[in-house]
Amino acid sequence: MKILVTGGHGQLGKELVKELSKEHEAYGFSKQDLDVTDIQQASAVLRRIRPDAVVHAAAYTKVDQAELDPDSAYSINAYGTRNMAVAAQQMGAKMVYISTDYVFDGSQSAPYRELDQTSPLNIYGKSKLAGEQMVQTFTEKFFIVRTSWLYGKHGHNFVSTMLQLSQTNDELQVVCDQVGTPTYTLDLSRFISGLIKSENYGIYHASNTGSCSWFEFAQAVFQIAAIPQKIVPVESKDFSQLAVRPAYSVLDHMAIRLHGFEDFRHWRDALQEFLTASS
Repeated sequence: MKILVTGGHGQLGKELVKELSKEHEAYGFSKQDLDVTDIQQASAVLRRIRPDAVVHAAAYTKVDQAELDPDSAYSINAYGTRNMAVAAQQMGAKMVYISTDYVFDGSQSAPYRELDQTSPLNIYGKSKLAGEQMVQTFTEKFFIVRTSWLYGKHGHNFVSTMLQLSQTNDELQVVCDQVGTPTYTLDLSRFISGLIKSENYGIYHASNTGSCSWFEFAQAVFQIAAIPQKIVPVESKDFSQLAVRPAYSVLDHMAIRLHGFEDFRHWRDALQEFLTASS
């Protein structure tokens, strides 16, 4: 297949292009190559490449900054997604839209299924949900892939931040009352590579399995990396952030199970492999 990846120079995009290239003809487009907020440019690029599928990984991901600049978040995450959806539909291409666990409000105590009611708490989550609605409105052959707490070898993420901060801080404070699931970009890219070959369209929850708090995630990072770092658990209210985060955003993989796809490995196993490969 010929596959176009937006956000191709980002944390997930780089991993996607590398993984998809093993089986497919993958084209990674950066923001400089393809401005998703420009519908004419989006259509022109797709007409030139004529992809069989589009993986739309480009996004506005600054969760706190989105509270101060909602127009930018909606411009990229909602209307940029509309533009890619319209262009994909014109080409008859499949579309994969990367969404987020932040479309939920975190009020549940059991993992969220794909068909559970969405109710985002912050502008970032609302803009990504608007993107989901654009995909469902303007394309027929779509996969909406909600994921969570991404990390990998490309770009900035929680794991790299923790390791970097440990070099200059004797003590680190980490939030302990937000629970979710870390997801390794390599595992997500492998799943998408398989998903895109199918016609099992719809919404998927795609994360590593198991769950933890950010504090427990940090503990695991330093334990696996064998770094004797002191970390102190703090509550969200003690941490100054503009955007409200869901207290619980663990994703249930019902669609993966029901469509016969191989489920993800446990988040600790993925983290172990990532840190071992990075050392």
